[in-house]
Amino acid sequence: MIKRPTEIIKKENFLSQEKSINIKENNFQELMNIYNIAMKKTVQYLNDIKTDVKRFYDYDMIDHITYRVKSPESIIKKMQKKDYELNYKELIENINDIAGVRVVCPLKTDIYRIRDIIYNIDDIKVIEDKDYISKPKKSGYMSYHLIICVPVEYEEKIIYIKVEIQIRTMAMDFWATLEHRMKYKSKNKYSEECSKEFIKFSKTLKTIDNKIEKLYEKQYGKNNVVVLKR
Repeated sequence: MIKRPTEIIKKENFLSQEKSINIKENNFQELMNIYNIAMKKTVQYLNDIKTDVKRFYDYDMIDHITYRVKSPESIIKKMQKKDYELNYKELIENINDIAGVRVVCPLKTDIYRIRDIIYNIDDIKVIEDKDYISKPKKSGYMSYHLIICVPVEYEEKIIYIKVEIQIRTMAMDFWATLEHRMKYKSKNKYSEECSKEFIKFSKTLKTIDNKIEKLYEKQYGKNNVVVLKR
C-alpha cells in the first residue's frame, strides 16, 4: 500500500499540513527540490526505456523528452483558480503537475506501448490515468496523462512523490504547443473563431496520425516492436 505524499511528509515532520505557503521559505524550496529529484528520476526511467527499445529492437519509440518543475507563481495561481486554501496539504494532495514530464513519440501505438511499460516498472505506482486520445478534450487537445508516484530517498527514508507524465505524438505536440501559445501566451484575446479553427486542426492531425500509422504498418508490419516489461 502506498502512503500518500502528505502523510509521509507529515510523519517526517518536514511540513505542517495546515501551514500557509510562503514561496520564499526554505521549506518551500526544499519541497520543490524533492519534486525536482522525482522528476529527474522519472526522466531516467523513460530514457532507459528509449535506450532499451533502441538497443533490442533498433526502433526509436521515443522521439524526445521534455520536463519542468512548475514555477512557484504558477502553483499559487493554479491553487487560487481551483479555490484551494494556500497551505501545504492542499498543494501536495491536489496539485498533481508540480513535476511534469512530456514524452513525444512518432506513432499513436507508441503512446500505449510506453504506457504499458510504465505500468510494469516495479518502482512506479500509477495513481491516475487519463486518455485524452480516445476521448479528446472539447478544445481538440489530445494526449495521454499519467499521474505516478515515484520513490525518492529523503533523510534516509523513502517517500513517494507525484509526477505527471504526458505522452503524445509529434503531431499532437505540435498542435498543443501552438494552441497553448495562442491561448495563453498571446497578448490578444483568444477568439471563438480561433478556437473553432484549432478544433478543426486537431481533427486533421488525428487523421494524419492515423494515416501515418497505417503507412508504417504497411512498410514494417503491425507488430514490429514487442512491448518490453521491465
